[in-house]
Amino acid sequence: MGFSVDAAPWVGAVARVELTVTDADTAQSLGSGDVPVLGTPKVLALAEAATVGALVRRLPPGWTTVGTRVELEHRAATPIGGRVTVEARLAKADGRKLVFEIVARDGSQVVADGRVERVLVDRHRFLEKALEQG
Repeated sequence: MGFSVDAAPWVGAVARVELTVTDADTAQSLGSGDVPVLGTPKVLALAEAATVGALVRRLPPGWTTVGTRVELEHRAATPIGGRVTVEARLAKADGRKLVFEIVARDGSQVVADGRVERVLVDRHRFLEKALEQG
């Protein structure tokens, strides 16, 4: 089967997700540290959610994306009650590979930034392969 989705026109697509930090989002609760501030695993989950949101209305039926690589720098702590906005922008589309630039802000302060790479896949074929390997 030939690749049939051209993501190049999607470059520049943006989505944002927001979160008010609760105890469940902290490094203590997530097992990634012992302080009650926004945990890096939650920042990553928000970043991936934003990348998915940037393409949700663009993907043809039967297609999805899967995460393949992450580069994330968590620069500043956000306490419980802090509000974080994570923005993902599709910076590059190279065949099936999609590269998103990520910025997380708590107000005007950048608390994290980086890149998330995703790959376009046929959902049915991807799941078939995954089940064969399991």
